[in-house]
Amino acid sequence: MSGTTSVELPFGRGSVSVAIPSGNLIGIFAPRELGQAAVDEAAAVRRALDNPVGTPRLRDLARRGQKVAVITSDLTRPCPSERLLPPVLDELAAAGVPDDDIIIIIGLGLHRPMTEAELRDGVGEAVFRRVRVINHDVRDTISLGRTSFGTPVEVFRPVVEADFRVCLGNVEFHYFAGYSGGAKAVVPGCASEGTVTANHAMMVRPEAQAGRLEGNPVRADLEEAAAMVGVDFLLNVVVDGEHRIVQAVAGDSRAAHRVGCEWVAQRGKVPIPALADIVLVSAGGYPKDVNLYQAQKALDNAAYAVKPGGIIILVAECAEGCGNRTFEQWMTSGDTPAALLERIQERFVLGGHKAAAVAVVAQKAQIFFVSPSMAAWRLAGMETYDSLDAALTEAWRRVGRGATVLLLPEGGSVLPQVAAE
Repeated sequence: MSGTTSVELPFGRGSVSVAIPSGNLIGIFAPRELGQAAVDEAAAVRRALDNPVGTPRLRDLARRGQKVAVITSDLTRPCPSERLLPPVLDELAAAGVPDDDIIIIIGLGLHRPMTEAELRDGVGEAVFRRVRVINHDVRDTISLGRTSFGTPVEVFRPVVEADFRVCLGNVEFHYFAGYSGGAKAVVPGCASEGTVTANHAMMVRPEAQAGRLEGNPVRADLEEAAAMVGVDFLLNVVVDGEHRIVQAVAGDSRAAHRVGCEWVAQRGKVPIPALADIVLVSAGGYPKDVNLYQAQKALDNAAYAVKPGGIIILVAECAEGCGNRTFEQWMTSGDTPAALLERIQERFVLGGHKAAAVAVVAQKAQIFFVSPSMAAWRLAGMETYDSLDAALTEAWRRVGRGATVLLLPEGGSVLPQVAAE
């Protein structure tokens, strides 16, 4: 007997455990630590602000008399806004900008508005009391023209009308924009539904893929759109599975973002020795598995590690269900994955695009979805389970006890790369 290997997989705010026969296990693949000791988060952010890439310091750029918009992420992103905002506000204060001239805007994209309690928690009580904090409103936008891709650039009025714009965010793999972070805070973060829809419609192009920047039409388009608005300063971070800051970079919205992307690539593009019969993947716990709309990103990354016809077991709490009404309608429509892909190619529909992304994976592999809160749902291209044990038992039955298994405990942060022969 070779024994078993036990692993804890992040699930909501806790974890679920699984034991895999060691002889079947190809490996457990997590983001590289890059030889780093524990990072002093405050010091890392301070160093980034003191040594910006491609620009002067924030305190030397902003000026008294300017209306400043600070844009940060909503609760669906693991951006530690409550730890980034205080030093940014300190920089603006050093520039002579009073708190009354600063507004913090939550870039929702097309997600639901955050409640007052969520805003307080998201930015921190002290910041919430100190500076005005608002949700972005997709209905209140100003038109700035079109990008060279034809995307209408319609951005939240307070963002456009500000004299100076600071964007915060976290950088991780994004399944069609290449990476999150950077100009995404503005577009799609603070854009109209028409802008988001037009930009995201290019996700079906083969160049729009995780980990790719050059030649990626989605990334090029959103950066062109954000440049039409103007981003004056950027602060982006890379966080680990515990949402701790491991890297921070500040400065020019494009140049600093690229530094962050390189860190993510070094940490998350992980070589694997072979494709597996069964890939067991966690979205990474809360907030990455708050709903299926977010957890889908881990599913997309797992597809790079599974054999054609194999099984992906996605473990995600999804307490908020699908997380998007249109996505839910598509996923529960009864359509086959092939039919969903036909629908999205006939007419791009935001929300439907997530169902189409699931459908792409479903055409390559069988998808088992472990979520007690959604176990009774009938979802296109997915089989639902109320426990990991039940899903794994069925996977063994279908593939056989000799099946190879690969684990991705932080699936949203790892892009598997099959090692060259």
